[in-house]
Amino acid sequence: MNRTQPLVLGIESSCDETGVGIVRGTALLTNTVSSSMDEHVRFGGVIPEIASRAHLDAFVPTLEEALAEADVSLANIDAIAVTSGPGLAGALMVGVCAAKALAVATGKPLYAINHLVAHVGVGLLQNGAATMTPSGITSPQSPTPSGEPSQQAPEALGTLPDNMGALLVSGGHTEILRIRSITDDVELLGSTIDDAAGEAYDKVARLLGLGYPGGPAIDKLARTGNAKAIRFPRGLTQPKYMGTAEEPGPHRYDWSFSGLKTAVARCVEQFEASGETVPVADIAAAFQEAVVDVITAKAVLACRENGITEVLLGGGVAANSRLRQLTEQRCRAAGIRLTVPPLPLCTDNGAMVAALGAQLVMAGVQPSGIGFAPDSSMPVTTVSA
Repeated sequence: MNRTQPLVLGIESSCDETGVGIVRGTALLTNTVSSSMDEHVRFGGVIPEIASRAHLDAFVPTLEEALAEADVSLANIDAIAVTSGPGLAGALMVGVCAAKALAVATGKPLYAINHLVAHVGVGLLQNGAATMTPSGITSPQSPTPSGEPSQQAPEALGTLPDNMGALLVSGGHTEILRIRSITDDVELLGSTIDDAAGEAYDKVARLLGLGYPGGPAIDKLARTGNAKAIRFPRGLTQPKYMGTAEEPGPHRYDWSFSGLKTAVARCVEQFEASGETVPVADIAAAFQEAVVDVITAKAVLACRENGITEVLLGGGVAANSRLRQLTEQRCRAAGIRLTVPPLPLCTDNGAMVAALGAQLVMAGVQPSGIGFAPDSSMPVTTVSA
């Protein structure tokens, strides 16, 4: 096996995206995704059984497309990596079984990896991230002021720098991490104690009649609203939860969005009860501001108090324009370098799984074998099964 520039196939099936990615070392060769989101829209959320069946239908075509795009064969692959958790149990089972079958058929080593840590791994790809220094943000495709493509690509992480952290924001997770080693030392500093940010977006979008998925709908509508028209609560920011740096409170770096969701519901009810037109755009903007304000404030606080000077923003909600904007502003003010994946690599995908798999191979970590089982509640501190 090539341990310096391994060719790794990554398989992702934790929710409603069937993803197959291929990387060579830290170079991204292909990222192929088949989403079943359209099949869930009429239900207002992901239906696990439908997602699992969609993975079964999509896996072989997605694999074939990825191999063709990368211009490689299964015989060329050095190792296979697959998401083994966290995620929907049935959906995980499809990807894991497919990966085990490929491993047995080809004799390739198999790595069972953590979906959340993989969101960090994608930032290590040379052509898979934009980098924001304290003086600004750059991207492989950033235009220059003249409108011409930039000739200077951003510095790729390649390997994790010291004092690295990650802010993961998705439909099922909102977490701030300290990462001493992406292969074996990930520490959870704070997380949501109830709804994740993406989950709150979906629930509020339903209250506002915006449909599913809620994140893109609210993000778009919020641009036309007044975020200051309504003041919604910022959960777990009271002194009894925050404490001080010397004596931290019980939820200093944690988030809570269930109360915010309830506040939006009460606001809508009050407008309806008084016979007034519900200002949907203003509510969307004010809700979004409450979410991104508390996420970024607590994340930057955690970084500053734990000596983290480099942070990666990942997860599906990292595609949110206001979250990206405010995270950039606050990281810059705090002197923190921010790395942000391109939009296609923010949501679940196989490239991030392959990227983390390649890191494990290059670090000499032993393969998982085929005896492991999917773990729908795998903790973020477990990098590989």
